[in-house]
Amino acid sequence: MRILIAASAMFSLCVAAPLPLTSQSSTPISSKSKIIIDTDIGDDVDDAFALGLALNSPEVEIVGITTAWGDTKLRARLVDRLLTETRHTAIPVAEGIPTQSKSPFTQAGWAEAGPPSKPHPAAVDFLLEKIRQSPGELTLVGIGPLTNVGAAIERDRATFKKLKRIVIMGGSIRKHYDDLGYAPDRGPEPEYNIYCDVAAAQKLFTSGVPLYVMPLDSTQLKLDETKRALLFRQSTPLTGALTLLYHQWGQQTPTLFDAMAAAYVIEPKLCPTQPLHIVVDQKGTTLADTSASPNANACLSSDSDDFFRFLLPRLMRSSK
Repeated sequence: MRILIAASAMFSLCVAAPLPLTSQSSTPISSKSKIIIDTDIGDDVDDAFALGLALNSPEVEIVGITTAWGDTKLRARLVDRLLTETRHTAIPVAEGIPTQSKSPFTQAGWAEAGPPSKPHPAAVDFLLEKIRQSPGELTLVGIGPLTNVGAAIERDRATFKKLKRIVIMGGSIRKHYDDLGYAPDRGPEPEYNIYCDVAAAQKLFTSGVPLYVMPLDSTQLKLDETKRALLFRQSTPLTGALTLLYHQWGQQTPTLFDAMAAAYVIEPKLCPTQPLHIVVDQKGTTLADTSASPNANACLSSDSDDFFRFLLPRLMRSSK
């Protein structure tokens, strides 16, 4: 989740797959990517689109969804409603570490109008247990501030390092917010998911786990009026939920930052990465250090048309 605002205003908001394989006999082999999605769904609306993409993509198995930042209990309730309405209630949901947040929870009403609140496991416990159960197999998709991630590293770094990889939406290497390619890039600035919990981000970038970063450089993807009309006139449980969440969000044109992180897990060609050494400074800026060995792979550009040609048909699929 991020909010399109000037950097100075942003600071006030915080107190962060492979295709099926074929054997030699040409018999298809199941090769779903097992993922856990860590999300601050409910403030900006891009998290809902990212989650919807994952739900409608047969290439991934969602092992669980953990909520991050702010009112993580209400965020879990929002996820519960989305899973109920899209017929995915078997996916477990875990509550992240609650924090203070000044970001408006724009979709709280939709969450509160859903199923009654119910108990959920703690996100850090859930994440570490799932890694222990499937060492070397899980991809963690981080699309919110990294508080849960940092706490998991702090609690059990050895287990955390048994993740297959981590894919995050976060950071800024060459582009500011609103650097859309029509004017010179202005260089890096603190990005919301990193800035909200700088210490957690620093732990992640020094964790040694294979890390794939989708920064502002490649994720400022605008769901314009034409695309919204195409999507929202569909009649599926998912498009209905996305339509209502969009209207509760209450702004005009969403930027689908987080959806690129989900898309990368399913189709990496949408956002080719390059190895970089990325340092998170005390202000939350992600700086590329060309003198050091790479600690991450970052996607610094993407094609918006290719992305939406991939995304929209999947979001419009009927639930099975």
